[in-house]
Amino acid sequence: MASSTFLSCSFICITILLFLVGFCSAEDPFANFDYVVSYITASPLGVPQQVIAVNGMFPGPTVNVTTNYNVVVNVKNKLDEDLLMHWSGIFMRKNSWQDGVLGTNCPIPPKWNWTYQFQVKDQIGSFYYFPSTNFQRASGGFGSIVVNNRDIIPIPFDTPYGDITIVIGDWYIRNHTALRRDLNSGKALGIPDGVLINGKGPYRYNDTLVPDGIDYEKIDVHPGKTYRIRVSNVGISTSLNFRIQNHNLLLAETEGSYTVQQNYSSLDIHVGQSYSFLVTMDQNASSDYYIVASARFVNESHWQKVIGVGILHYTNSKGKASGPLPDPPQDQFDKTFSMNQARSIRWNVTASGARPNPQGSFRYGSINVTEVYVLKNKPPVTINGKWRSTLSGISYANPVTPIRLADQYKVKDVYKLDFPTNPLTGPPRIAASIINGTYRGFMEVILQNNDTKMHSYHMSGYNFFVVGMDYGEWTENSRGTYNKWDGIARTTTQVFPGAWTVILVSLDNVGIWNLRTENLDSWYLGQETYVRVVNSEATNKTELPIPDNALFCGALSHLQKPQDISLATSITGNQSKSFLTLLLLISTLITTFR
Repeated sequence: MASSTFLSCSFICITILLFLVGFCSAEDPFANFDYVVSYITASPLGVPQQVIAVNGMFPGPTVNVTTNYNVVVNVKNKLDEDLLMHWSGIFMRKNSWQDGVLGTNCPIPPKWNWTYQFQVKDQIGSFYYFPSTNFQRASGGFGSIVVNNRDIIPIPFDTPYGDITIVIGDWYIRNHTALRRDLNSGKALGIPDGVLINGKGPYRYNDTLVPDGIDYEKIDVHPGKTYRIRVSNVGISTSLNFRIQNHNLLLAETEGSYTVQQNYSSLDIHVGQSYSFLVTMDQNASSDYYIVASARFVNESHWQKVIGVGILHYTNSKGKASGPLPDPPQDQFDKTFSMNQARSIRWNVTASGARPNPQGSFRYGSINVTEVYVLKNKPPVTINGKWRSTLSGISYANPVTPIRLADQYKVKDVYKLDFPTNPLTGPPRIAASIINGTYRGFMEVILQNNDTKMHSYHMSGYNFFVVGMDYGEWTENSRGTYNKWDGIARTTTQVFPGAWTVILVSLDNVGIWNLRTENLDSWYLGQETYVRVVNSEATNKTELPIPDNALFCGALSHLQKPQDISLATSITGNQSKSFLTLLLLISTLITTFR
């Protein structure tokens, strides 16, 4: 009898355990992270200063996940001001609630935590995260995001021996609060104090230009091996040329799209952009090699100290790197060199992306455009006594109640759906003016840069197709130059000064999505807007419901409950309830048959 009871119990328990395994494997996996955002003291350029760290690290740890993973990031704000974390380039399918910008989220107050939860649905590639408010990115808080292919989806190149992430960017010794004060008072930021590679200053390649005692980045590699090197420009406003001495950069991916593989001796990486290179360690290792990130489109005689230099170290290296740095592009009198380089980056339409179908199966060139917006920027101007940046004559002002919350709770007079399709002809104005996008529409956006400096533009929630760029003013005839077959699909594109870039966007992702310059100073001063994409049918299939842990502010502050950290969990909603129910059932059965 005891044996029979034991066998019955065993059979039932094994059945339940098998069900549990099936239950767990039927759902896409969860990846859980706990991030504490705080100030630390660091000396990236040899001078102690306050920087923003994540888990005590500067830059922060890499978010490394796989396609379709559910990502849960519990963020604890230990700063002395509000915080939002933005996951740049992550599509946030149906879920602008998690985008981490002021149009969709109330900021996380000091000493509070908030848990982001989103799925990297049907996505691969190289991205980064950063704090999106209060000019905080200028003090750090950023880190890389890697979204790997699932095992069943092949990558369009041999598996590299290693995967290396690098963040580069211009850097000021003044922290973000001091830089913010300068902008608020109408002052330009001036020349940066340096360029950092993975949060570190330059290797002392020149005793006059680089003081002693600066920590530099050194990357160890094995001879003969090929590495995937992912590089993101997380800086404030400086375009950087990236190169590795004596090594070819075989471009393979940019912001979630595999590219036609081409060799470059160096590549211009503009603010907010990310690239993957395949680099083979095919040199004789007579010495170490320089890794360089230097400013572009500037007066080089004034920027000699603003160069990032790291070291590529072979395990069999015979000595330290020495001598002059590898030359940057020699194109001072050729405006088209960098633009032609950008045009050469094309989509690999024969490769699979995150799904087992060719990326090029989306024939964007044959889709009818349903709406056209010409967005024109200009140098900053004074509006109502304030120094502001504009987009089509409008300087965006964030309302105290986020747009998405205002829609959810029908709060009136928070914003206006009156962003113009063409630039205003009258005086510029400050307003919360946004674009009324058509769900399932196909939008053509002409980005016209009438500023004197390079800009790059980003749109949350989407990959867009970069179909054309040229100098001068865009006209209707410019459409005849568009690449309608293999224009790269990405999330951030450059727009050269005195030039235009055109992107096409398929508005299939419901939500409120930020469209902005990535130049942090111009963004802070108002060069942004939002695209509102609404499905008129009431359904959770095209947009996820408001999260249980939503923060409230502005006109909805009265809805805010006291902080509840129990909402930070890796298993949520019905999945959590089902899982706990099964555990209780097992416990009951064991007790019954004991």
